Amino acid sequence: MEILKKTIIISLLFFLFRPAAFAQVNFSTIQEAFSKSYVLEKQGNYKSAADQIKVVYQENSYEINLRLGWLNYLAGNFNESISFYKKSMALMPYADEPKFGYIFPLAAMGSWDKVISVYNEILANSPHNTKAMYYLGTIYYNRGQFDKAILNFKQIVDLYPFDYDGLLMYAWSNLQLGKKKDAKILFQKVLLNKPKDASALEGLSLASQ
Repeated sequence: MEILKKTIIISLLFFLFRPAAFAQVNFSTIQEAFSKSYVLEKQGNYKSAADQIKVVYQENSYEINLRLGWLNYLAGNFNESISFYKKSMALMPYADEPKFGYIFPLAAMGSWDKVISVYNEILANSPHNTKAMYYLGTIYYNRGQFDKAILNFKQIVDLYPFDYDGLLMYAWSNLQLGKKKDAKILFQKVLLNKPKDASALEGLSLASQ
């Protein structure tokens, strides 16, 4: 009877500690795969870097799907990149990080309307995300939609009144809309930030005519 009790106790201990040991080994394997992928990425071997992660792929891992989204984008596998980014977004629906990653393959494929949609999703989730504001404003500016561009750059300047990038694009947007007086003031502020900035000097010259 005593032997039976000891056998039961040993069996219980084995099953209690086995999952922890397995998880530790599993994590070490994943960590090693990530480590190797970073080395290969640095060498420009993006496909092999992705292959390292695929060996330890877990569908419910946000980090693995995010990493594969990035590496496949670098490798030029845009559809595969999009697929992994979508999985990471599904796993972390409130996160902005995978959405910013998702934009890379979309932009590479020229899907600019979709890119705009994703930036708007980010701003709906994080209204003060100036990175999204800036890139969205830049897309509108390059499209010649200065009325939409200026709204984004104005928000940046409202939040960060002495931000170089926001001020410069806000100034150019004003100039494109014929608001020379406002543009002149903004270009002057840019030159307080970067006194010899070529773009601001050019804009100031045009706004002063």
